[in-house]
Amino acid sequence: MDTVSFDRAADFIWRNARLLEKYRFAYHFLNGPQSAVLACLRSYQNTDGGFGNALEPDKRYPGSTPIDVATAFDILDEVDSFGDESVIQACNFLQTITSSEGGVPFTLSAVNQYPHAAWWGTEEADPPAAVNPTAEICALMLKNDVQHPWLEQAELFCWRNIPSLEASFHNLMPAIHFLQYASDQARAAAMLAKIKADILHEDLVAFQRNEGGYVKFPLDWAPSPEHALRNLFTNDEIEADLDALEAKQQPDGGWSINWEPISPAVELEYRGIVTLRNLLTLKAYKRIVL
Repeated sequence: MDTVSFDRAADFIWRNARLLEKYRFAYHFLNGPQSAVLACLRSYQNTDGGFGNALEPDKRYPGSTPIDVATAFDILDEVDSFGDESVIQACNFLQTITSSEGGVPFTLSAVNQYPHAAWWGTEEADPPAAVNPTAEICALMLKNDVQHPWLEQAELFCWRNIPSLEASFHNLMPAIHFLQYASDQARAAAMLAKIKADILHEDLVAFQRNEGGYVKFPLDWAPSPEHALRNLFTNDEIEADLDALEAKQQPDGGWSINWEPISPAVELEYRGIVTLRNLLTLKAYKRIVL
């Protein structure tokens, strides 16, 4: 990515992104402080310890949800701040919504009361536990050596349910992250090998960025050279997708989303998230060198 293209992306973020993404961008590219990211992230945390308030923008429910906790944990890990007290507070919240199966659900019925994308709604008063986002939350706690009673039951839930997981991006990526940091690496390696085979067998990777619809590309599956799925793709496939990703930058400097947002404001929020995510991927693969 040349300097002009990077500057255009930065301009898009300053003009359109949420304050949180502006602080994250500054942290990664302008030597900005962790403290600004943390202060902004805490504004999404509720008094019950969980995170909400549309931290994941496609549902506008102000209350705490599992996916918002997972999103917050991703950001805390991203800025090397997993020792923040908000982590234990969020884990305490997770215990209040954990099912008898040992995991947390994908969504909560209370989300139905507010504007939301169709996939965040549920007709069940007490939705069952799901690998997404239970496995993602477990992975980040294991990676950062967090000790909390919630983790043990959630780990067991993941081990039981990952082998029968439906093959889709949003199911498999949290599972892969969990397996990457699981304590039993021999067991994890066998499961990871099966997941890799399923990804290829089920044709879950799209290689042409001009394809329409909600599809996932090599860099979605392997967003950094160190990712567990990087070896699914040849160097040529990764380089071609990097070229295609750069080419998809829009005239306003940002990148588009490939799903239907629930409002123009939500579209801009998510475009800010995706634009930052793409810049971090390009940086990881040394297409951006500052």
